[in-house]
Amino acid sequence: MNTFHHRILFAEDSPHDVEMTLAAFEENNISNEIVTVADGAEALDYLYARGRFAGREAGDPILVMLDLKMPRIDGIEVLRVIKADPRLRAIPVVMLTSSREEQDLVRSYELGVNAYIVKPVSVPAFIEAVRQLGVFWAIHNSPPPRHAPAPLPDRANNPPSS
Repeated sequence: MNTFHHRILFAEDSPHDVEMTLAAFEENNISNEIVTVADGAEALDYLYARGRFAGREAGDPILVMLDLKMPRIDGIEVLRVIKADPRLRAIPVVMLTSSREEQDLVRSYELGVNAYIVKPVSVPAFIEAVRQLGVFWAIHNSPPPRHAPAPLPDRANNPPSS
């Protein structure tokens, strides 16, 4: 059985936040496969199955969780690429960020983010936020049906890379 229907892509440059998020998923029995990448360039490499992800199992994640402020390519640019690509745009994208800046929130929603969650400072509140996020998007939400992707224009197949 292919597991890609249950895969979550998580782009986060803070090892501490990655560890806490994975622990919160595990603690709450959210058993989806989580693919973690350290920046937006790696997230795009994963989504377009290139670079170190060239041989990955086919299929798109059911959810993309993005930190906003990452090296090389930030979360806003990854969101822009995802929502501009007809093959990827239906994938739910959640910003999981420490940014409380109104311009980041507004820009994310203008580009089509599905949810914008400011990371709580306390560990218990962070774990609860991730639990709710995981339960909703990985268990309760029904992803769009999988169809064979249509051929994409060259620029969509080769979005910005680092």
